[in-house]
Amino acid sequence: MEIWDRFSSLEGQLAELAEETEILVDSQLEELASGSVKGDVKNSPLGQMLESEAKTLKKSGELHQKLHRKFLEKADEIETQLRETRQRNARMKRKLHLIRPAPTNAQIDLQEKKNRHFAQGITFYKLFWVFFIGSFLGVVVEVLWCILTRGHYESRVGLIYGPFNLVYGVGTWALSAALYRFRNRSPILSFVGGFVVGSVIEYFCSWFQETVFGSTSWDYSHMPFNINGRICLVYSLFWGVLGVLWIKDFYPRMAEWILKIPNKVGKPLTWVLLVFMIFNSVMTAATVLRWMERREGHAAESGWEEWLDNRYPDERMQKIFPNMKFLDEE
Repeated sequence: MEIWDRFSSLEGQLAELAEETEILVDSQLEELASGSVKGDVKNSPLGQMLESEAKTLKKSGELHQKLHRKFLEKADEIETQLRETRQRNARMKRKLHLIRPAPTNAQIDLQEKKNRHFAQGITFYKLFWVFFIGSFLGVVVEVLWCILTRGHYESRVGLIYGPFNLVYGVGTWALSAALYRFRNRSPILSFVGGFVVGSVIEYFCSWFQETVFGSTSWDYSHMPFNINGRICLVYSLFWGVLGVLWIKDFYPRMAEWILKIPNKVGKPLTWVLLVFMIFNSVMTAATVLRWMERREGHAAESGWEEWLDNRYPDERMQKIFPNMKFLDEE
């Protein structure tokens, strides 16, 4: 109640000040309306006083709006953390869950602070590990989904080395970077953020693949409310739901895994994996571009291109990227 008492006292003082200001300004405006000021009103003492008061009141209003937003945000954060902690504790008590409930973001924040972890907060190190793990888990989930729905295994990778797909990595990276500030806030904000961020990412990835490689991996032209076949309303709504699930459940679990990486090895390992992912991406781009050239009938003109042709022939590329469709095939 101490905070409320302080606010109540302050509210009374502000109300008294507002009443006194209103009386003073009203009397000045009446004087102005009476026509007592002759000549240049703006440069008269009364005009200058009113202009100064108007500026002061505007600044005061802006300050109060800023404080109002800040208080509402803090109240939302308190209510959200209380609700999420209560829900998690209730799930833990039941002991019937197949998967252990995710820790709350507040718990992750506290553990990172206590351990002075190398990937604390939303730093470069945290975002890289989110990107790296997301690139891997996205492939695993999509392969399992393919097995369950189609009854057979099908490659879903996006790089030639290892089970990684940059689309999922970039998606998890962007969702984490954009929604981190809302991690302890209402799920509505996470939904809106996921809807917007996911749609932008999906559109950009589709445009980039078509522009650079002359191919596509998805086309929503047959879906209602689509934009150039790159995104559509249904999948944008899915991105919104994913935004909530990601920042409230998946991200805390991933952050918990990252917390297990010792500080001594965390930073050097990050740089090693970063170099590997860059190399992997460059090699993937080279093999796909060479694949395009072979389709257009361009013979190898160097030892490097001959090596790519021998190492990554069309059959192998088609097996690695079964969903990649070139524009001339459509």
